[in-house]
Order: sequence, then structure tokens, then C-alpha cells
Amino acid sequence: MVNEIKKRKIVVFTGAGISAESGLSTFRDSDGLWENYSVHEIATKGAFEHNPELVLNFYNQRKIAAAKALPNKAHIALAELEAVYDVIIITQNVDDLHEKAGSSKVIHLHGQLNRAQSSLDSTITYDWDKPIYIGQHCELNSQLRPNVVWFGEPVMQLEEARNYIKSADKVLAIGSSLTVQPAAGLLKKAPYKAEKKLVSLDIKGRVPFGYKFIRGKAASIVPVICKNWQAL
Repeated sequence: MVNEIKKRKIVVFTGAGISAESGLSTFRDSDGLWENYSVHEIATKGAFEHNPELVLNFYNQRKIAAAKALPNKAHIALAELEAVYDVIIITQNVDDLHEKAGSSKVIHLHGQLNRAQSSLDSTITYDWDKPIYIGQHCELNSQLRPNVVWFGEPVMQLEEARNYIKSADKVLAIGSSLTVQPAAGLLKKAPYKAEKKLVSLDIKGRVPFGYKFIRGKAASIVPVICKNWQAL
């Protein structure tokens, strides 16, 4: 029975809400990071070219905050699901809280704060857990920049994420307002017969077809869902 369960695939889609419960500021909430900055100041390629110091400072501060943050009960419960399921995490978040909790298969659609990339060639990336400063260059002698997807740039690993969701037995979406495209559109690719749940304090627009919406905090609700699935 255990061997059969291990072959079943759970795809988990996470947004800023799960990280917020570990103390990391979101971008779009009323008290979020966009309240203090315009996206055109710190989240576009043009912004980086116009004022690289401002952009680097913004993401260096996010990097410091993410490094200090600890996974909450939701992150830990998802990692523990790997004992009996094939679990793939698809996250919009740029922190490494899923990895800290022990999840082994994590797709970062919007990049990772603990990496840096070339500003000339986005395929050139480096493990980079320290701040990025002006004058630090990649192997092409181009300024390093955060390994994050800015507005107008393509989402990372989108096709891989889409294929995982298409083959899922269960899909669990957590802490996403479902406003960021094309990432949010991935949920519609889940199989008709898959069990689908959405846990969030709030969403914008309609709940995707076939999903059971559970309003609440991830750290309270997700461990219960995971425990029930482990018992099946």
C-alpha cells in the first residue's frame, strides 16, 4: 500500500501568503512592499539600468529578511508529505523557506533571492547568499543582478511546472491571490479528476473551477490537510 501511495503525485502551488506567516512582507497587500515603491522603480529592467543602486539595495534587504525567516507549520507539513507522496512545490515566492523546511523538489517561477545572475545573460546564475553590490560582475564582465523575474521578463520553468500540474493526482494551492499571470493560470491545467484545494485568506476574482476554497491561514489549515492525505 505504501509503495502505491508513493507513486501518487501532489503538486503544491504557493504564493506570498504562506511566506507572510513566516514574517516576510508581501508585495500587493495594503501594507505590502509596493506601498513604499513603485514597481517601475525597483522591479523592471529599465529601473535597474536607471538606478541600479536603489534596486540592489531593495533586493539586498529582501535577501537579509529571507535569510532570517524560518519555515512555518505549513512549510514543514508540506515537506513531511514526501514520506508518502511524490511532492512537487511550484512557488511564486523568491525565498527558500520550502527548502529550509526540507522540500526536495521546488520550482521557483519568479527566481530566488539567494542566487545572482548576469545582467547580460539570464542563464548565467550563481549561488549568492550575500548582498550584491555595484562592481560585482559575472564571467561576461556584466554587472550581477538579483535572480528574480521582473515585470516584462519571462517566468522561469513555466513549461515544466505546467507538465507537473497536468499529471497531478492532487493539487493544493496556498496563499496566492491568483492575480499574477501567467503563474496563476497554471491551476487551470490540473486534471479534471484530481482533488483540488485552495487555501488563502483572500483571492481576487473567482475560485478556479473544481477547487474547494478554504479561507484561512496556511499554518493552521495546511497541516490538517497534509495529515489527512498522509492517512489515506
